[in-house]
Amino acid sequence: MVMKPVPVRCPACEAPLAVKVLFCPSCGTEVHGRFQLNEFALLSKDHLDFLRLFVKARGNLKEVERILGVSYPTVRARLDALLKALGYEAAEEGEDRLEVLEALRRGEISVEEAVARLKEGRS
Repeated sequence: MVMKPVPVRCPACEAPLAVKVLFCPSCGTEVHGRFQLNEFALLSKDHLDFLRLFVKARGNLKEVERILGVSYPTVRARLDALLKALGYEAAEEGEDRLEVLEALRRGEISVEEAVARLKEGRS
């Protein structure tokens, strides 16, 4: 039987789910209670895939860049997003500098708009 990943959001209202029962498939023991999922269990598939690759590459961002075939700023932006998702980095009020530069590189914004956004981010 193929086991699916644990759902972390309610299919009806999108609220976070909590664990209530643990089950041992070997002996049938059940443990009932209120259990909290750890921060890694709550990651999106994209964040979890990136984390696995990051660990496999032993934290070498250049190696992650090579494997994914993306730019270094893209890898850094993905790592920053992962850190924020894990709660290890406080969310910044302004738009992240790397995100602006990456949007410019992809042609999603003009040079003028990038300059304006970068100026807004300065304190």
